[in-house]
Amino acid sequence: MPGTGRQLRKAAARGPGFTLIELLVAVAIVGVLAAIAYPSYTRYVARGNRSAAESFMLEVTSRQERYLVDARQYAPDLAALSMSVPDTVSGHYGVTLVNVTSTPPGYTVQAVPSGTQATHDTACGTLTLSSLGAKGATGSSGATSCWSR
Repeated sequence: MPGTGRQLRKAAARGPGFTLIELLVAVAIVGVLAAIAYPSYTRYVARGNRSAAESFMLEVTSRQERYLVDARQYAPDLAALSMSVPDTVSGHYGVTLVNVTSTPPGYTVQAVPSGTQATHDTACGTLTLSSLGAKGATGSSGATSCWSR
């Protein structure tokens, strides 16, 4: 027999649902999972934003080389290349051309993180790419790990 009549009446009087302890355990489990997942998610988003900026920087270098063939000098800014920073990058990085020189010809594309990107990607910091192909990062991780992913 599953139970006596008195036990069945007692269970029916309590009604269906969760006890306070069950609810607190569920909330604690969700809290622990969120505490583990959120930092991982923010690193993933920062890495994706960095990748978009690096891709745009490589596009700028390609356009600069075509400009050099036509004008025999590098463009002083993105406007001269008929380029603007795409929305996917401009919300997270300020991309500019710096150190544009005529003798010897050279330039550096610089991407400075802004907003949440600046706080979540401090290990890489400001990204640079020179006309010689030298990649740089001002953060503690260095250029090798910041440009390799």
